[in-house]
This record gives sequence, structure tokens and C-alpha cells, in this order.
Amino acid sequence: MLKVSSWIGIAGVLACLNVVQAQQPADPRLAAATQSFSALPEAERKAIQSDLIWTGHLNSAATGNFGPLTFRAVNGFKAGRGQPDGQLTPAERQELARLAKTARDAAGFAVITDQPTGVRIGIPQKLLPKREATPTGGSRWQSADGKITLDVSAGPATEPLQAIFERAIAVNPNIQRKVTYKLLQPSFFVVAGETPTGKFFRRQALGPSGLRGFSVGYDKGVAATFDKVVTAIADSFEPFPSGAPPAPAPTPAAPGAPAVAAAPAQPATERFGVGLVVGKELVLTARAAVDPCKGLKVGTRPAKLRAQDQASGLALLDVPGLASGAVPGLRDAAPAVKEAVVVLAYDGTATARTAVALPGEVMSDAVLAPLQPGGAGSPVFDRQGRLAGLVTANPSDKALIAGVAPQRNHAIAGVVQLKAMLEKADAKPAAAAMGGELSTGAIAEAAGKSVVPIACGL
Repeated sequence: MLKVSSWIGIAGVLACLNVVQAQQPADPRLAAATQSFSALPEAERKAIQSDLIWTGHLNSAATGNFGPLTFRAVNGFKAGRGQPDGQLTPAERQELARLAKTARDAAGFAVITDQPTGVRIGIPQKLLPKREATPTGGSRWQSADGKITLDVSAGPATEPLQAIFERAIAVNPNIQRKVTYKLLQPSFFVVAGETPTGKFFRRQALGPSGLRGFSVGYDKGVAATFDKVVTAIADSFEPFPSGAPPAPAPTPAAPGAPAVAAAPAQPATERFGVGLVVGKELVLTARAAVDPCKGLKVGTRPAKLRAQDQASGLALLDVPGLASGAVPGLRDAAPAVKEAVVVLAYDGTATARTAVALPGEVMSDAVLAPLQPGGAGSPVFDRQGRLAGLVTANPSDKALIAGVAPQRNHAIAGVVQLKAMLEKADAKPAAAAMGGELSTGAIAEAAGKSVVPIACGL
């Protein structure tokens, strides 16, 4: 049984958090399944994904977005039932809902707003019947045998989030544990791993009300049945909820019932990317972010495509009125494989894109980083703050594991390609000397003003 002092968080999805998902070739079945899934109402899309979590086939959040993770989960459920086309027949949908409801009911799962902390979270009340207040003013749920504990916490932000994160990942000689996944973002962090007898996962979020988070630890002996419950807990977590709790998932119609026409899916009108200001009114980005486009914007400014190179996957944009700022210096040689880097990107939607600094690792002609769609064109910096590459491939799907983006391989153009492309535009990059290692925050502070969001009108 885990000791309370060794619990750092929740871990039903550690294996998935640590898996590298390489970009897959196009599959016509995936395209057809995506179109069919997108035509469903949002509530039904999320309900299908939630049901797949409860049947143990999906280790991701129920976002309503369809991609390879959901495609594989549907086919996993359909194994022995039908063709692996990523689509559910009415009978299969009904069976999925029935099995998921049985699993939810067995766990006594209900989404609640925890009054002491204000956190909204799903609690498997039958599995964790013991509830008590914690000494710090939070709430604790525990199994009858003490093998599973879920803690919810809240408090003022008395120190930087990064300081809490550093303590969470620090090696403690008195505690045998292995951190298998760690991610620090401006507004939250995740640390996950395992001990000799258990699993753990912690998520801490920073907001206007201070710090809120949750953690769960459980014995490896119950992992086979509790892993999917952990994924459901993580999927339900809202540190700073607004509005009413989500409505229960709709019940699918029984086989043979009249079909209800779904609203047609709206085609995307914009694609997003990232650029790096490399000169006066000049931005370097990836072809995948800007080709083909009916209209381009860098931030709020209209832009025009100046040049593109198919071999390297790079493109240059003219942006009238855009100031150059401090252009990052270019590294003189390619980074070594496994070398740690920082990827500066933009995440979110068209109405709320946020600059993010992501930890990465060089993998030959790719970077291993938790990028999401819209990341094409993101610059890659080494730990001395020197420009070391630029992401040329746009992630094809929004992949989330318990609400967190996993590390995946993304193709990059290296220093040789960057230098050649800039010299063609008479924007000779300045060489950067090697210096001391910088923190992620310092790199973001130094180079962040030169990283800009791009919008491509389709």
C-alpha cells in the first residue's frame, strides 16, 4: 500500500502519457470516420468518447474532437463485432452505452463541486466511500482498504508555480519513486510516475482564485480495474468551474428507432500556425501553416507569402508594418540527438491563442514535444537560447491524455535549412555563441517577443 507522503497525484494513464505517438500516414477509413463523427451533435460526440473511457478503450479526454486516438478506441471496442472502420452502428452504439453505464454505476461515479475547494471533479463514490477533510482545508476520498486515495486541494498562490513544480519532480532519497512524465505550462503543471507498489499523478492549476489541484495514488494491484476510472476523473476535472455542471450524457436511440437528423458539420474556415520574426516586416514559418491560404494574418496584420521551399518545408512572409524586435541568433551546428530543447508555440482557439513554452528533445530530424494542431512553424531553441530548428509539420489531431498533451515526434527544419532560407531573402542570421544553460522561462522571455501567431484563411 502507498504511503500518503509518497503520493504526488493521479495515474491511471501513465503508460499512455509516456508513449511517443509518431505521425501516421493518411488512412481513408480515418477520413470517413472523422466526417461521420463530426456530423454528430457535440454532446453525443463527447458521450461516445466518455463511454469509450469507461469501457477501457480510450485513454484521453472527451473533447468531442475525432482523431487517431478515438479512431483506434472505436475499433478496439468493435473488435469481434464489426469492421474496423472507426464508425459505430446504432446497435454498437447502444451496446457501448450499456457497458459504459454498467461501469459507471458500479463505481458510483458522479461529478460534484467540492465545497471546501471549489473544484469540480468526478468521484467514484462506491469505490472511494471514505470522505474526510484534510489538514490543509481540502477534501480526501479513500477506498475502504486504503489502497486508493484521491485528494483535492486549494489555496493561495504564495510562490511561483515553477517552484512547486521543481519540488514535485525533485529526487527524494527517502522515497522510492520514478517520475515518468512531467510538463510545466504557465497556468498548470503535471507530474506523473510510479513507486515500487503504486502509481501517481498530480495536476496543479493556477488561476485568479489561487492554486487548485488534485492528486490520486493507488496500488498497482488495483490498476487493471482502476486505470479507466482515473482517466474519467482526470477528464472531469475543472479547477475553476463556471456555469452549471455538465448535463448527463444523452442516451442513444435503440436499434430500429427513427434516426434524428444531425446538424451538418461546419467546415473549417481558418488554419493556424506560428512564425518567427527574422527581420523588418519578415516572418519565417512552415509551408504547412500557410499553403494554400486565401488570406494570411500575422497577429492582426495582413501578410503575403514571399517565398517557400518545398524541400525544407519553410516559408517566408512579408508583413507590412511589423517591427523586427530582437532576432534570435542561429546555432552554428545541429543539436545532438536527445539534446534538450524548448519549443515556443501558440495553443488554443482562434479567439484565445496563448503563447506557450514546451519542453522538447531532439530526435534526428524531428523534435519530441507536446505540440497540438496549429504548431507548424514553431521555433525550436537549445538550452542556451539559440535558434536550433523550426517545426515544419502540423500535428494532425488534438491528442490529450487525461487532459494533457502527450510528447510526440514532429518534423523540423534544421540550422542548415534555416540559414539557407534566410540567406535567399537577404536576411542573414546572426551567429549565436554558446553560453550558460538557461531556464525555460528565460528562453521564453528572451525570444518570445519574436514568436507570432499566424492565421490562414481557407
